[in-house]
Amino acid sequence: MTDLTKLTLAEARDGLRRKDFSARELTEAYLDAMAAGRKLNAYVAETPDIALKMAEESDRRLAAGEARPLEGVPVGVKDLYATKGVHTQACSHILDDFKPTYESTVTANLWNDGAVMLGKLNMDEFAMGSSNETSWYGPVINPWKAKDSDADLTPGGSSGGSAAAVAARLCAAATASDTGGSIRQPAAFTGTVGLKPTYGRCSRWGMVAFASSLDQAGPIARTVRDAAIMLTSMAGHDEKDTTSVNASVPDYEAALEGDLSGVRVGIPQEYRVDGMPEEIETLWSRSAEWLKERGAEIVEVSLPHTKYALPAYYIVAPAEASSNLARYDGVRYGLRVEGDSITDMYEKTRAAGFGPEVRRRVMIGTYVLSAGYYDAYYLKAQKVRALIKRDFDEVFERVDMLLTPATPSAAFALGSMTDDPLQMYLNDIFTVTVNMAGLPGISVPAGFAANGLPLGMQLIGRPFDEAGILRAARHMEEAAGLDLDPAAWWRD
Repeated sequence: MTDLTKLTLAEARDGLRRKDFSARELTEAYLDAMAAGRKLNAYVAETPDIALKMAEESDRRLAAGEARPLEGVPVGVKDLYATKGVHTQACSHILDDFKPTYESTVTANLWNDGAVMLGKLNMDEFAMGSSNETSWYGPVINPWKAKDSDADLTPGGSSGGSAAAVAARLCAAATASDTGGSIRQPAAFTGTVGLKPTYGRCSRWGMVAFASSLDQAGPIARTVRDAAIMLTSMAGHDEKDTTSVNASVPDYEAALEGDLSGVRVGIPQEYRVDGMPEEIETLWSRSAEWLKERGAEIVEVSLPHTKYALPAYYIVAPAEASSNLARYDGVRYGLRVEGDSITDMYEKTRAAGFGPEVRRRVMIGTYVLSAGYYDAYYLKAQKVRALIKRDFDEVFERVDMLLTPATPSAAFALGSMTDDPLQMYLNDIFTVTVNMAGLPGISVPAGFAANGLPLGMQLIGRPFDEAGILRAARHMEEAAGLDLDPAAWWRD
């Protein structure tokens, strides 16, 4: 029998329906892989009993001819999503032992479609980070290694556990979330496909909030097809989320078919930043040629307010975080550090419960929202955000989508940027504009750096045109033809 964990999600789904193997056999194969892969620190909670029970139900349905879209397919869940009765802490000490009594809408959608839950995946604390080093549970290790080096590398953040688990074959696919690049950057660093949908395409209900106007759920998967299958199940209108858009969900897998004839792809000149490695510039040009060969027209465009996106983002996101995280006070759930008074208890609990990066962002956010600085910082950042959105609106009158790099480099060594927050924040330079404008974006593996590490390219689409960027991403994936199976050193 084929090593079941090497099957893509689509292959596993089809094999289950053909009865080549059972859902229990597939789930047990992943549970064994998870046990052998604990060096990566991708999971913070494993749920084998739940997984096997769900697999048995899937086998019953498969035998009865009642298969649902994801019947029997094992997936991992980022620790940001509430899972009923199961560890949900956003990888923060302040939510110690929290097990919700409810299920997030996105995960409920997956279980209703027959997916099997393997466990909860590591992440940066409250999704604040670009390297998965702010987690209370320690950093995730990228399954990829650079040539001639044994250094542990970051899988990216904040969805580092999701990306590492998918790349290392510890789940068939995973849920993730993207506030400023937290799906696309880790996907680029791990040779996986990461799709950030349009804001409102997936419900945020039951997700631990970081920045409510920027957060969006999405999948990390091994292939574009797998990402399309996952999004079809994850997406949909939800009355419990007032930002959820009441629009029909296409069959994204079916939408992958067809060439790119008549598609106009823009190349924004502002993404050619100083100091960008030559190998990324070369891969960008090659990716444009691949799209052109498959029928697309390549057009140079300008997004003039791009240079203001990163500083504006790092005002808006911390401001919203400072408001959202005010609820964690030690009173109703999670960590409590006793004090001499209620105020003293609040202060001690928050000081002990939040890590340094979360405290930094809460303080920045509180500062920019304060009475004397609101107009100078927060209000001005929101005006810049409107200009960024207008840039995209104007460009999308001329082109159908944009092609840019996903990250300014390949994966870097763990610990190499922890003392330089500004350098770490610059990892989001190509991704934050998409969140500021609420657009869909996808990172697809397109090549390798000179040191053998994967590099991703990003496609940005019009609002709710996930189908369009998925189709273009499939063509890039086929043209690249990469072997994206890292050597399993973690099993040694």
